[in-house]
Amino acid sequence: MSAATTSDEPERDIGERSGTPSATVAPGTQRYATGKRHRSYELLVCGWSGHELVGADAARVRLKDGLIAREDPELKGGRWLRCLRCDAWLPMRAPAQPAREHIPERDEIVVPLRGKGLRDKLVLRVIAIDRALHFVVLTALAVAILIVAAHRAELRTELYRVLADLQGGLLQSARTGHGLLHDANELLSLRTTKLHLVGLAVLGYALLEGLEAVGLWFQKRWAEYLTFIATTLLLPLEVAELASRFSVLKLTTLAVNLAIVVYLIYAKRLFGLRGGGRADEAARAYDQGWAALERTSPVELASSAPRR
Repeated sequence: MSAATTSDEPERDIGERSGTPSATVAPGTQRYATGKRHRSYELLVCGWSGHELVGADAARVRLKDGLIAREDPELKGGRWLRCLRCDAWLPMRAPAQPAREHIPERDEIVVPLRGKGLRDKLVLRVIAIDRALHFVVLTALAVAILIVAAHRAELRTELYRVLADLQGGLLQSARTGHGLLHDANELLSLRTTKLHLVGLAVLGYALLEGLEAVGLWFQKRWAEYLTFIATTLLLPLEVAELASRFSVLKLTTLAVNLAIVVYLIYAKRLFGLRGGGRADEAARAYDQGWAALERTSPVELASSAPRR
């Protein structure tokens, strides 16, 4: 059974209270056992999709549920519920018509992704979206090149007619080796065979980007290696292109690709760096499950939590 997701606001009288069943302070205001209170990635997801709470539909909260739910008489019939993702404690009213007698047992609750695992998922999916955009643009470019190759003669004639009509600055740009018209003229000057090869090469690279996007979206280790190698091989070309003709777009692209390479090699521990794949798995596992919830609880609750 998965944790119930909710982001409903409690009523005013509950939200204004700061009591707790232990007559000390509210669970979410104590010092946490790890010394850390803020979880940026967890808060980002909770802000988008709502908190992961368990116990909102239960008739009563037992003492052994203290890690995730706490009764509080001072809340006028309310209780404190802990978000299983971001560790926030929220005051909620007890249900008027409970769906169950008590909170499910631990083995019935699915603890959501947290910590390093959640961070990696979000970052890899951002990279996957970037690669998916590359796939769309490159595929469109490849199709355009192949269409040009199939109608090269007609398009070349039409280009010369446009240049003759425009003349002036645009014609001069085509002659001096700068501008879009010059690039189009250079493209149409290629042989049909070479245009086909260029189109197929661009299409092949687009498929590579698409493969990276799919693999990264599903957090596949092979996709991390593939993305690292493909991105690293292109960095010298991007640097040379930036040196030959500077633009903000080229600089931004280079900076993004450098950030991706550094993240993959360092944070994802590729090629055995910092312990490799096993260390990466262990770091993600450390932030998951009930052990992580106990470790990141407020000191008072962590010390009294039942051990499994």
